[in-house]
Amino acid sequence: MHNKTVSELKNDLEKKEVSSLELTQHFIDRVKKYDCKLNSFITLTEEHALNQAKKIDQEISKGEFRPLGGIPLAQKDIFCTKNIKTTCGSKMLENFISPYDATVVEKLNEAGMIIIGKTNMDEFAMGSSNETSYFGDVKNPWNTDYVPGGSSGGSAACVAARLSPCSTGTDTGGSIRQPASLTGICGIKPTYGRVSRYGMIAFASSLDQAGIFTRTAEDCALMLSYISGYDPKDSTSSRKNVPNYVKDIKQKFTGLKIGIPSEFLDGLDDNVKNVFEENIKILEKNGCSFKPINLKSSKLGVSAYQVVAPAECSSNLSRFDGVRFGYRADGVKDIEELYKKSRSHGFGAEVKRRILIGTYALSAGYYDAYYLKAQKIRQIISSEFAAAFKDVDLILGPTAPDCAFKLGEKTNDPIAMYLSDVFTVSTNLAGLPAMSIPMGFKNKLPLGLQIIGNHFDESKILSLANHFQQLTDWHTMQPNITRE
Repeated sequence: MHNKTVSELKNDLEKKEVSSLELTQHFIDRVKKYDCKLNSFITLTEEHALNQAKKIDQEISKGEFRPLGGIPLAQKDIFCTKNIKTTCGSKMLENFISPYDATVVEKLNEAGMIIIGKTNMDEFAMGSSNETSYFGDVKNPWNTDYVPGGSSGGSAACVAARLSPCSTGTDTGGSIRQPASLTGICGIKPTYGRVSRYGMIAFASSLDQAGIFTRTAEDCALMLSYISGYDPKDSTSSRKNVPNYVKDIKQKFTGLKIGIPSEFLDGLDDNVKNVFEENIKILEKNGCSFKPINLKSSKLGVSAYQVVAPAECSSNLSRFDGVRFGYRADGVKDIEELYKKSRSHGFGAEVKRRILIGTYALSAGYYDAYYLKAQKIRQIISSEFAAAFKDVDLILGPTAPDCAFKLGEKTNDPIAMYLSDVFTVSTNLAGLPAMSIPMGFKNKLPLGLQIIGNHFDESKILSLANHFQQLTDWHTMQPNITRE
């Protein structure tokens, strides 16, 4: 059962070839058996999941079918879940139980999905390796000496290892696409505003976007259909109609004009470049045309991002003060000491680093020099993408500069860690949709192909991804660690 896709499991459940209870128990058993090697889950919601599965089975027995009824799901631990712990990978929220569901959670619950657990992540989504979590490092299922990427590393690792058929994630600068690339699965970040951010604990509000991890483009299309749409509880939520993504990707594929930025290839590792070019040839033989393009300012994306994101995080995380909720330090003599000790002890090193950077960038005398300049670069990047999409339908490149790196390799070099997202941050700054799909291997570790679209062009992205997966079998590969 664990090797089947979401679409296949949906079909099996509707035909009553398997019950939701059997399916849910199967994946829970796999988590218990294998996650000790990966640490991809923070919380396993066994009792809750089995009760939900029984309820869905009762509905099915009466001929009542929800769109995704009975399919297990792993939720990134950044989404608020009613009566279930939501930690954000932090000591600050170690024991926080939300009184409400995030909109993404609510929509997937209504569709009938079963939450089997909350996945591990970089603390408050700040990281590119899943090594900043208070609950320990997440391991890459392809080789447990290596990172799975971040911040949604737990969500990616559990899908790659077949511990869950799908999971949710968030992407602020590449936190869905980069771990998808490093673990050999599919991950989509929709257009900013396409999916509600309500109940998703904020890192950088103008950049954060919820998305999906699955093993196929078809499954991404299926799940994206149910989490997308306007939400009055999110002021940035778009009122634009949501297409039928599943129907769109099944229509006859027509060749697309695709741009390849020279900036994505300059200085790229030869092995990664060769794998990328081989896959370009496959698409070229099957109706796609390619055009070199320039996104000159994309190289400034990491620098701009590392000012804008920390600035927003310094504001968003100011609410965690030890007073209203979260970790509260003991033995303090006054309110000032309470603030200082609670925040010093409750946050990890990377979170404190980014808060300090952001506060500095927003301070008097430095606002113009750093924050304002970063916002100007952001606008230039957006304009360059807009100009490019006048000539091409989609943009392609590697998702990450290389395959996964070893645990601990970059922990003492923040700059090297930040550069892991060099190909992904620009799309967040521009609010564009993008997706990573498997395209091959280097040193037995997965590599990802990034597909970038214009605003609200998720259907085009998914269509190309689905077509590519009909021509290749990279997405069917499975790590040995959990193979049965």
